[in-house]
Amino acid sequence: MHYPHPIIAREGWPFLAASVLLAAVVGLVAGWGWSVPLWLVAAFVLQFFRDPPRPVPDGPQDVLSPADGRVVAIGPSRDPLVDRDALKISVFMNVFNVHSNRSPVDGEVREIRYHAGSFLNAALDKASRENERNAILQRTPSGHDVTTVQVAGLVARRILCYVGKGDVLRRGQRYGFIRFGSRLDVYLPAEASPRVAIGDKVRASATVLAELP
Repeated sequence: MHYPHPIIAREGWPFLAASVLLAAVVGLVAGWGWSVPLWLVAAFVLQFFRDPPRPVPDGPQDVLSPADGRVVAIGPSRDPLVDRDALKISVFMNVFNVHSNRSPVDGEVREIRYHAGSFLNAALDKASRENERNAILQRTPSGHDVTTVQVAGLVARRILCYVGKGDVLRRGQRYGFIRFGSRLDVYLPAEASPRVAIGDKVRASATVLAELP
């Protein structure tokens, strides 16, 4: 799980190489004026796949944001993996956010469950139930269960998860990626206290979403 190249996500290297090569070839063959739109595409690919290092707050009960984006939902729900009352906090990522996904808590991965589904606008609440998604359940050292769900979006068609059952993740550790706009849902114990509000902009691993009881 060590990730030694935190500036440009490895998932973007083929896209970046292809876009730069195409722009260069068109520039050399047809003239640099014709290649300007392709260089703009390459610049978009570069910003989309950026993956900067982030500070990690050290509060033992802190739950960190697993993604960059905007908080679109906070409220009571049912945890999809352990079927219990839960506090759900959802973060929507647009195409200009960093799309690297990071662990919100310290904990062992107890279960992973993938669901095929639709590709609705990930900002809609029903996307949590109907879209393609991948959920992981972690058990923290204090015994709390936390479920994090990667949800595909209208444009996102590729959910990547690099952990397996039994892996132990540290808060802020990179564990997955979703390409081109999506959503992450975090299901916490119902007694957890939110530390963000709907509409807040959050940053992966740097923003505290909630505090465990």
